[in-house]
Amino acid sequence: MGTKGDAERPTVTHAVRYIGERVTAALERVDPKAIGRAVDLLARAPQIFVYGAGRSGIIGRAFAMRLVQAGLRAYVIGESVTPIVRRGDTVFLLSGQGESYSSMQTANIVRREGADLIVLTARPGSKIAHTATVLLTIEFAEDRDRPRYAPLGTLFESASLRLTDSLVAELLRTRGETEDSMRRRHAIMV
Repeated sequence: MGTKGDAERPTVTHAVRYIGERVTAALERVDPKAIGRAVDLLARAPQIFVYGAGRSGIIGRAFAMRLVQAGLRAYVIGESVTPIVRRGDTVFLLSGQGESYSSMQTANIVRREGADLIVLTARPGSKIAHTATVLLTIEFAEDRDRPRYAPLGTLFESASLRLTDSLVAELLRTRGETEDSMRRRHAIMV
């Protein structure tokens, strides 16, 4: 049997509810016009490049995988087989704080080469946000429960996965793709 202190400790159930509610509310505030512009850039780009550092990079890799399965040519920046970014391409950059050195370097290269840059960040006033062709912002107000239930960048990363998966759903619709056509492009692992 638990003690009174057990009720005050974070639990999986509380964290799941907290993260789900906060992420859903934040995603409902993302500018639909910016989402539409991002989908247009992704749909028409000859090549799509995805970049993020740390856990944002993991979300970016998942997004790139789905883009390939949706029939688009997508790469993860930093992989040894990634080609050069060129004018007309689109780069999708995820950066919660929008200030990391590697993200800024990537944005500078993208802009120099003349490619379009979609930035997904939690900080619309960040350095990286000012480099964007299209800015997607997922903002979270601070509260006392966030450090217990969603430490560090958990809310941004969870929201980023949901948003990028939702972008894929819209790309499937606009391109006439289906889950079956995606499955045919899904890697066969042994």
